[in-house]
Amino acid sequence: MQDQDKYAEQAASIEDPVTAEAASAPTPTLEEQLAASQLLVQELQDSFLRAKAEVENFRRRAQEDVTRAHKFAIEGFAEMLLPVKDSLEMALQVETPSVESLKEGVEMTLKQLNAAFEKNRLLEIKPQQGDKLDPMKHQAMSLVPADQEPNTVVNTLQKGYLIADRLLRPALVTVAQEK
Repeated sequence: MQDQDKYAEQAASIEDPVTAEAASAPTPTLEEQLAASQLLVQELQDSFLRAKAEVENFRRRAQEDVTRAHKFAIEGFAEMLLPVKDSLEMALQVETPSVESLKEGVEMTLKQLNAAFEKNRLLEIKPQQGDKLDPMKHQAMSLVPADQEPNTVVNTLQKGYLIADRLLRPALVTVAQEK
């Protein structure tokens, strides 16, 4: 026990060097504290302005990217339609076309167009007779008496189209009326 007391007295008599420096260092005056605070405020303000400018630059670049994406979004689809246009122009340049050659050319052109539609997710809506009327995809042009369930498609007047699950044009249909 005596050894512990002896060590405690020695420890108390030796000053902590950090505490000794803090005690011996002069306390900063109010002017020095104010100058240090002003310097810190200036550094923080500079950092804030730099961060604000960086955010503005990022926002501007993002807006430019969105504008470019909107401007050139149809580019892929347009590239797919160019061969269709070329085929139609070549068909018109033939001197003496036969009905068979014209039909064959139109069929090939339609295949090109269908491939372009398929690749760009442009899907046909062609309801069959007896399909239930879907107001989200079909537009009823008239009600007609028919020997089938009411509110079902009797005839498709014009195909509709979806583009990436979004309705581009509804299918125009006649619908069976209630008896």
